[in-house]
Amino acid sequence: MSTPRFIDAILDWHPTWFLARLALSGAYLLGGVVKLTDWHGAVAEQAHFGMQPAALWAALTIAVELTGPALILSGRLVWLGAGMLGVFTLFAAITANAFWTMAPGSAERFGATNAFFEHLGLIGGFVLVALVAERERRRG
Repeated sequence: MSTPRFIDAILDWHPTWFLARLALSGAYLLGGVVKLTDWHGAVAEQAHFGMQPAALWAALTIAVELTGPALILSGRLVWLGAGMLGVFTLFAAITANAFWTMAPGSAERFGATNAFFEHLGLIGGFVLVALVAERERRRG
């Protein structure tokens, strides 16, 4: 079955590529800006998850959350930006959503399990963004 014309039109529309990358990386960009404007909150968040020294981890988080989306949205070094956010997302999922350490059957474990696998889905999205960008680059 062929793709409907209106879907082809949406997929061929040049802004769709940018909007898809913005949708995938926008939460990270916003998170970086919020942390940058609320340094004390960013440090407290890292301390909450046991990351020490918290200020160093806050600075690294801000750097990744701002640089990764900037690379993805600029269309330059997309593989690097996607890789940064993918690794960051995996690390964050393991740190913040360690469902395997929680009581079986608990609401906390249920929520953490869902969040963990949602993060894996985001990582898959970053891999796809890198693949599409590389294919577009090879097409020239």
